Amino acid sequence: MRLSVRRRGGVVLALLACIAFAHFCVRIVPGDGPEPSAKRVGGTLVIPVEDVPPAALTDTFTQARDSGARPHDAIDIMAPRGSAVIAATDGRIEKLFWSDAGGRTLYLRSPDRRTLYYYAHLDGYAPGVREGLAVRRGERIARVGSSGNADPAGPHLHFAVHAIAPGEPWHGGRPVNPYPLLTGSR
Repeated sequence: MRLSVRRRGGVVLALLACIAFAHFCVRIVPGDGPEPSAKRVGGTLVIPVEDVPPAALTDTFTQARDSGARPHDAIDIMAPRGSAVIAATDGRIEKLFWSDAGGRTLYLRSPDRRTLYYYAHLDGYAPGVREGLAVRRGERIARVGSSGNADPAGPHLHFAVHAIAPGEPWHGGRPVNPYPLLTGSR
């Protein structure tokens, strides 16, 4: 099958127009993979708030809450409202939940189903975030806020880690101090 000279000229012109468009109008940018800040790791987990260095973290795991009625069992990562919250590790979003204490929350379960990561006081979820979604370490999943019982003047991420059995529900598990996992300290 042969193209006429006239038709062949039109095809060549269209091809040249596509090449010119790609050269002058298309910009290739990185995909939705891990953010550059995800490479900064002090411990076994990525710090779950973008651009927060390990030195900015404080171990609040054993601090008392509710007038000494219970331990904190988490750390608070202070950051400006709207800062990107990122997945501390690979996993699957187990539950999106609202509670009076935690406000807007997100539960991320590890691929081996033995660890649960709890993110609370969120301002909102990243676009496309939903239950069952697989996420990669460093991927944006939410925004820092002060929902629930958090002080509106002090937006932060309440970040907790729980050791959990594979069949245990999203609200179970045994608290594990996230501070050494984020900073590499003992």
